[in-house]
Amino acid sequence: MKSNFARFRFLPIAATLVALAGCGGSAGKDAAPSGAIAITVTEDGFEPAVVRAAAGQPVHLVVTRKTDKTCATEFVMAEHQINQPLPLDQPVNITFTPGHAGELHYACGMNMYKGTIVVE
Repeated sequence: MKSNFARFRFLPIAATLVALAGCGGSAGKDAAPSGAIAITVTEDGFEPAVVRAAAGQPVHLVVTRKTDKTCATEFVMAEHQINQPLPLDQPVNITFTPGHAGELHYACGMNMYKGTIVVE
């Protein structure tokens, strides 16, 4: 009887560890931050072209280019010194903190496709 107890006393611990391992989120560089704003690059440009954010709070963008039929292969925001390549079909995390209310403008590398972040 004691040997059965010894053999099975670790089952609840093992089950708990397996459950916890399955519930953990990925915090890798490709994981989207909580509250991220998704922007997609299509043949028509950045969609949505206008998003909103709060001044003084980190802004987390996840930009995914879905087409090769565009010159928007980069995300450029001069005011925050951001120039981020946008590889095809790969979500790219971009994080920055706007210091004041107003409009922030971003564009592709050729400044043809544009978008706006309205900071309130």
